[in-house]
Amino acid sequence: MVLAACRASPIPETQRYPAGTPFRAQYRTVDGTRLRLIDTGNGTPVVFIHGIGASLYGWRSQLAPVVAAGYRVVAFDNRGFGFSDKPAHGYTNAAYTHLVVSLLDSLGIASAVLVGHSMGGAIAADVALAHPDRVRGMVLIDAAGYGIRWPGVLKMARWPFLGAIATTFRGRWITGRIVRSTFADPDKVTEADVDQYYAPVPDPDYGRALRGVLREFRFDTLGGGRLSAVQTPTLILWGDDDRWIALRDGTRFARELPRSEFVVVSRTGHDAPEESPDQVNRLLLDFLKEGLTRIPENVAWSSPSLRSWRSNNP
Repeated sequence: MVLAACRASPIPETQRYPAGTPFRAQYRTVDGTRLRLIDTGNGTPVVFIHGIGASLYGWRSQLAPVVAAGYRVVAFDNRGFGFSDKPAHGYTNAAYTHLVVSLLDSLGIASAVLVGHSMGGAIAADVALAHPDRVRGMVLIDAAGYGIRWPGVLKMARWPFLGAIATTFRGRWITGRIVRSTFADPDKVTEADVDQYYAPVPDPDYGRALRGVLREFRFDTLGGGRLSAVQTPTLILWGDDDRWIALRDGTRFARELPRSEFVVVSRTGHDAPEESPDQVNRLLLDFLKEGLTRIPENVAWSSPSLRSWRSNNP
């Protein structure tokens, strides 16, 4: 009875993103996984990789502006999330890296700009490390790689025995709590947003997949100077009120990536693409069109006042 009370009916398929937009989702089997994706536009490919518990809905504010600017856009529900397959295993860092490269191969993309948020940022960085020829640029937004501060329910879901119990409590209310924790201003999260995030949660395989990700994926593998080998131009965006991944991790990315620029997004939590889309879109499009700003080495991360300058000035 308690479990039933925690559940709600998900919105019908006809209301799930990208319904009501110019985009159409398609399914493609890649590396043994049936992925739901959007592939639209022409020009340099820009591939969006979402974070844990999210889906291509998380990029809804970026897709149209990037297509309009003359780029090919690919966004997908990663393995275990959204409406893509949710197998029991296949959630290691290496497995996700292989999946992204296989997706590029499947779509005939020789190289792309990878835009990764949170867990998706860690995956993008792993692809750049393992396959530098496939990544022409990166945008890392509140990226994982040096660890993460889990909210309570996800922290419990990582425990060996309690995880199976914790992931049975997948109600809409809990989904809303987690989504709102990624915003500096939780009131910006609408009921429609919660509906979209909750839509795949009642899937019988969702809990198993979430436990698989939390057991198999490492959120702290980018230390030890590994990123110093990456020569890919990289824009690093970070919410100044990120409670999931500390701002100091963003500065660490900037120190260790030799060709990078670090920009703080003001009045923003962990989910900058959704909470502050105007700021993120302007910075993203500037990077796609012009590359990195010509600034003195280390200025972007050494001075708090300069770090925030570009996020507050067009």
